Amino acid sequence: MRFIARLFALVGAALLSACAPQLAGGTVAAPSAAQAAQDRAPVTILVSIDGFRADYLERGETPTLSRLAQDGVSAAMIPSFPSKTFPNHWAEVTGEYPDHSGIVANGFTDPARPDERFTMATTDPFYWNAAAPIWVTAEKAGIRTGAMFWPGSAVAWGGTAVPHGHGRVEGGVRPQDWQAFDQNVTPVQRVNTVLDWLRRPAAIRPRLIVLYFDQVDTAGHASGPASPEVDAAIRDVDADIAMLVDGLARLNQPANLIVTADHGMAAVDSAHVVALDRILDPADFTLVESGPYATLAAVPGREKALEAALLAPHPNMECWRKADIPARFHYGTNARIPPYLCLARTGWLIADTAPDRAFSGGNHGFDNRAPEMAALFVAQGPAFRRGATLPPFENVSVEPLVRHLLGIAPDPARDGRFDEVQGALAR
Repeated sequence: MRFIARLFALVGAALLSACAPQLAGGTVAAPSAAQAAQDRAPVTILVSIDGFRADYLERGETPTLSRLAQDGVSAAMIPSFPSKTFPNHWAEVTGEYPDHSGIVANGFTDPARPDERFTMATTDPFYWNAAAPIWVTAEKAGIRTGAMFWPGSAVAWGGTAVPHGHGRVEGGVRPQDWQAFDQNVTPVQRVNTVLDWLRRPAAIRPRLIVLYFDQVDTAGHASGPASPEVDAAIRDVDADIAMLVDGLARLNQPANLIVTADHGMAAVDSAHVVALDRILDPADFTLVESGPYATLAAVPGREKALEAALLAPHPNMECWRKADIPARFHYGTNARIPPYLCLARTGWLIADTAPDRAFSGGNHGFDNRAPEMAALFVAQGPAFRRGATLPPFENVSVEPLVRHLLGIAPDPARDGRFDEVQGALAR
């Protein structure tokens, strides 16, 4: 028995010696940082900073984001209409306008389910299944993905909700790693989770990660885009991005980092409100949505009376029948969009009645090509040019850019255009 034990020990030592890296002198060579980086293929990280207006980058509050822009590519990105959170996050990752993706607003009702309402907490795949997000495309191509709070990433895309199943879904595809949104999870915890995913062995390390921050949007709504509170939120999120960049460097992890926003922010207040009850007879319509834009439906039999008042010229809003919405908005064919749309002049709001108290703050949902709605785009990494500025482009073109970075074939049937972003690439 002692002979066998000694034999196993000698064989084990020989195997360990054979497997260990050797220098010419016989000592073990520790891998260099360059070698470690070579062992790690670049990952793609798509970040959204909700409500980060493109010109926030000019305030002098963003040393990290400004350095990334200087070392990479930047642009003022055009959100899709409506310039709201969920339609635009879904537009970025599907490459489809909200009219085609089915996520037409932050809240809506589908005619097939008139007794339900989609909200920002809805994960039933029924509402999301019209367009596959990039992480589903990647997973089907054998590319592992991770999602930290990106809107829609908790959905089992392509699946079916089980009736009375308390949220259970049959089938569908999610990212291999995902977290359901919880505002109590701090930005630091979000970044640490992403870095923990990247510490894993290559076989279970995501190659595509999407990451979401909400603090700039929250401050913009509460205090307005020009406020000290927004400046503080900008500084905070820049520090979060710095933590991510520093963590990647410590891991020797090359990354193609794309930092975006879903929309900008405009100042609003109680002195700039269009009160519909001063224009329309409340007996003629149902108000579906209100704010920077409003959607309405006529009470049956009252269509002519409603249109006579609604479609007349108004000083601070413009209204259309659904079929007549200008083509540039790429909006108006989806069954989930109500029959009438009114769009307020930037900085104005539409409400059923005049406000009964004074308020001021910020909002979005205005004309998607208004300067105040322009969204951040910064991209930096081995795949990108250095010190380049692109002309403004539509956010649906983010999806074909990510496809290219992952080596996935383009989908010409989608709305996004790779040629709009091709100039960002180093080669």
